[in-house]
Formats: sequence, structure tokens, C-alpha cells
Amino acid sequence: MAIVRKDERELEKMYRAGQIVWNALHELRTNVKPGVTTKELDEIAERYTAEHGARPAFKGYMGYPGSLCTSINQEVVHGIPSGRRLLREGDILSMDFGVELDGYYADAAFTVPVGKIAPEREKLLRVTRESLDHAIEKVRPGNRLSDISAAVQTWVESNGYSVVREFVGHGIGTQLHEEPQVPNYVERKNENPRLKEGMVLAIEPMVNAGKPDTRVLKDKWTAVTRDGSYSAHFEHCVAVTKDGPVILTRP
Repeated sequence: MAIVRKDERELEKMYRAGQIVWNALHELRTNVKPGVTTKELDEIAERYTAEHGARPAFKGYMGYPGSLCTSINQEVVHGIPSGRRLLREGDILSMDFGVELDGYYADAAFTVPVGKIAPEREKLLRVTRESLDHAIEKVRPGNRLSDISAAVQTWVESNGYSVVREFVGHGIGTQLHEEPQVPNYVERKNENPRLKEGMVLAIEPMVNAGKPDTRVLKDKWTAVTRDGSYSAHFEHCVAVTKDGPVILTRP
């Protein structure tokens, strides 16, 4: 497993890409309201990227048709934007977005409420976001990849939820997906390298209110929970540095 470590110049490029991702996601958040279509959000993301001299990372990737992944309620990840998908009061919407700028990638995601949501959905969002925070704390030289995975799994399961197994985080840099894979659960068979300065990891807990099992719809992209339970997704790109974790997809 060849893990590419980045120098300061490369991390600075990834940080610039990461700021475009962060700012685009926050512009998108202000447009999330009942009656908006997921296609309208996709168009906002694509326009914002072009205005800032970057390229949408997902569009055309392995044939993916959109710039933004929009996953609603029981959709876990990779929901395809559509002019027919209207957001409704009480929905939760996961938006996953990435860009490429000057040869370097950045990728982030969050799940947001549409209007007012039920308290149990608020809790799902909070616990998923907190699991990412706990994972980021473990991004330090000398720790192992499993420390990140365990931080997510322990927090999620202690709150009565489950972590998705079929989809995981990843390394990132001059490619959207690099080594290592970053699972949100611990298993003996998982690769478990020690963290070293210059590694950059896209850590992305995907958390289901019910059981962890997923299936992919006929569109060959949209992953949903098998039991129909709601799912949330949060992601940041995080660099391993001697001073601790540095989040590249946040100011």
C-alpha cells in the first residue's frame, strides 16, 4: 500500500481547493429549503466552482452525471441531482462535493435539515458530526488508522446508531481517491498503517439510524439503507502534521 505524503507546498494547494469546497457547501446550505430541487443545488455548485477557477471533481468520475452528490433521508451517499427531486419540510439532505484546483483535490460533505426536522433526526446529524470531530482528534503522527476508525465506531454505536461498512473514507491528493482506505469501523482484516506527517485523509462517517446494511438503486449510484432508516454523512480532508490535525476543508 503506497501512501503518498504531501509537502507544505502541496498542502497549501489542497487547502486552497478545500476553501472552494467549504465555501460552495455553505452557499448551498443557504439555498436548502422546501421546494428547491436537487438539480438546482447541483447547478449552484457547478457555477460556484467555475467562478473560482476550479473543476468539479465528481462530474464524469466513473460516469457520475452530477457535480454534487445529493442524498435525501434514507439515501446514504451518491444520490444523483434531479430536476424532479423536490426538497420537503422535515427532510435531511446530505451534500457531498469535491473540486480539483491546480492538480490537487479536496472533498467534504455535510448533512443539513430542510426546514424544521424531528428531534430524532437532529440527534442523528449531531452524533454523526461529533463522530467526525472525535476521529479528527486522532489524526496525529504515531497513531494508527484504526484509532480513527475506532473513534467513529465507538461514538456512533454508543449512541445507538450503526456505521456503514460498504463505503469508507480515503486518502486524497493529486487523485480524488488515494491510499489508504479509511473505514469507520475496526476489523482485524483492515489495513492499519501508522500515521505520518504529510498524509492527507478524507474522513467521512456515514451513519444509519437503523442497521448498517445498504443497497445500490437501479441508477447504479444511489446507495440507500436496506431497512429504510435515515442516514447522515459528514466529511473533511485532514492533514497529519507534527502540530496535530489540520483540516483543509475549513477556514
